[in-house]
Amino acid sequence: QVQLVESGGGLVQAGDSLRLSCAASGGTFGLYGMGWFRQAPGKEREFVASISYSGDNTAYANSVKGRFTISRDNAKNSVYLQMNSLRPEDTAVYYCARSRSIHFPSRASDYSYWGQGTQVTVSS
Repeated sequence: QVQLVESGGGLVQAGDSLRLSCAASGGTFGLYGMGWFRQAPGKEREFVASISYSGDNTAYANSVKGRFTISRDNAKNSVYLQMNSLRPEDTAVYYCARSRSIHFPSRASDYSYWGQGTQVTVSS
């Protein structure tokens, strides 16, 4: 049984940084792409960033490009999201997810396992 557990969320001020972590257990972590998504109150879940199984390739939503960085450590079965220059509009619950393959898609339907989420709140 695959489990994903996010951590690192919190309350910060605009301009601050946070690093989210996602620890995976079960399955073979290094064979799958991973992604981060977020959902703000009253809005649909949206793509934030994704990374290939090897970590060699990444993709970002335009809204976070240049501010957020996704990375992974296959030896630790973990994926990370470094978030810099945070803005109030980044406030959301952040979820990590495991892709159905080695690829790193941006559609939520292409991910088969999800964590419980971690809250990020950015005050102005």
